[in-house]
Amino acid sequence: MYPAELVEPMKAQLTQNGFEEFTTADAVDKHLKDHSGTSLMVINSVCGCAAGTCRPGVLRSLEKSGKKPDNLTTVFAGFDTEATQKAREYTLPFPPSSPSIALFKNGNLVHMVERHHIEGRSAEMIANHLEEVYEEFC
Repeated sequence: MYPAELVEPMKAQLTQNGFEEFTTADAVDKHLKDHSGTSLMVINSVCGCAAGTCRPGVLRSLEKSGKKPDNLTTVFAGFDTEATQKAREYTLPFPPSSPSIALFKNGNLVHMVERHHIEGRSAEMIANHLEEVYEEFC
């Protein structure tokens, strides 16, 4: 598990921009079970692609898009392990991947951006992709 001093600023990049942080499996379940509307969930991590492109891309997509998810949520891989494990149950059949970005509609996974879709892409490319996803599902 990563030390809190390392993780907190990385969490804050999302939570200070309106993302609800889930730290327990119960919180993830409560949010996604019998949920109506759309929820964007960022499975955050300490890696360079999370810092360089994933988080900035997600934030840029929300600034630019006319349509947005109803709820913004996040879990942190390697730190909030219980919440991350539960989130990954909801993203099956996709394998565990962090960072990654999931969009749920009415509690069901409708779109998944895996790590290999994030690595090597710019924040702008990720933002543009997410804007298209919001247009389709939100």
